[in-house]
Amino acid sequence: MRLRVLVTGDAEVYGPWVTGLRRRRGKMIVSVVAMPAGIAARTDLAEARRRLTASDFLLVDVQLTDGADAGGRTVVDGLGLAAECPPWFGEAGTPARADFLGDRVALVVPAVDGGRVVHLHVLATERHLIVFHRGPAEPAEPLERLYARLGEEHPPDTAAVLFLLLHEALETFRRAAVEALLAVEDLEDDMFDHRRPEQVYRLARLRRRAASLHHFLLPYLQAMDEVFTRRMLNRDFPEERRRLATEFQHAGRLVLADVQALQEGTRRAFASYSSLVSGEQNGVINRLTIVSMIFLPLTFLTGYFGMNFSYLTDEIESRAVFWLLAVGLQAGVLVAALYVLHRTRLWRRLRDDEDPGDRS
Repeated sequence: MRLRVLVTGDAEVYGPWVTGLRRRRGKMIVSVVAMPAGIAARTDLAEARRRLTASDFLLVDVQLTDGADAGGRTVVDGLGLAAECPPWFGEAGTPARADFLGDRVALVVPAVDGGRVVHLHVLATERHLIVFHRGPAEPAEPLERLYARLGEEHPPDTAAVLFLLLHEALETFRRAAVEALLAVEDLEDDMFDHRRPEQVYRLARLRRRAASLHHFLLPYLQAMDEVFTRRMLNRDFPEERRRLATEFQHAGRLVLADVQALQEGTRRAFASYSSLVSGEQNGVINRLTIVSMIFLPLTFLTGYFGMNFSYLTDEIESRAVFWLLAVGLQAGVLVAALYVLHRTRLWRRLRDDEDPGDRS
């Protein structure tokens, strides 16, 4: 049975199964999740700062909607975390990175949300987990899924919550890559049935999508591997966290392989399209070759008999002789050419290129 409790007024508190409750304060949305129960509540920066001071296990999610006037440092100062956060935390345009700062870790985690890549700024300590990001009013996809899992799995500490968030961010890349790869395969099948110019545009967009996913994912995984490798070399690194780090690295390699498969799929689809175009062009050239072969003798005879030299004007005076030589020579040359083509491989090559469907 699922229970839901609604408290009217400035705050709404739900059961642990809720996927992230939020309240807008102008252009800022703040959510506080009490752990390990997973109870989420709407609040503001001042209340979130007070609960960070009083609680030993808390998740705070701060989102600045598009067009917000406040900056990352405003949020950091409002939460009282200026001494704990690195200078780049919350700053727009910060690329994926991972910094281990002794008793805490600061990350910039890329995630796919609604067709675009967003960056989640994450600060994890032994007592709390802070997530800061920008975007539309709707919660980011990995955070929605994280909130859903918190009430079911009840992670014991902030490290477990952090790895849940990291896995959910990876899942957004995997889903985007698989969705795009299926679109490429469907488009490739459609090209073989009926080729259309707009298919090139769709392929180009999918190829850009694959390049974008790879561009954001690869540096992030490299930064995470560097941090985890240094930490796992430390003998004091807990065994449970070592296991979580190893699982994340393995999952990251699998997701990267999915993105690379998407890139290879788009290259294969472009090669298939080029092959189809080349095949059609070869068919046109072959048909022109056959037509030219038929009319070339006639062109030669027309040019030959159109010359005004003494032998033609003096000796060939009869119309019957003209038609005999013109038609007879043309027919003879044509029959001889067709016989030579038929007896050689060139004819079979022309016939196969004319109808490529017979070879499949």
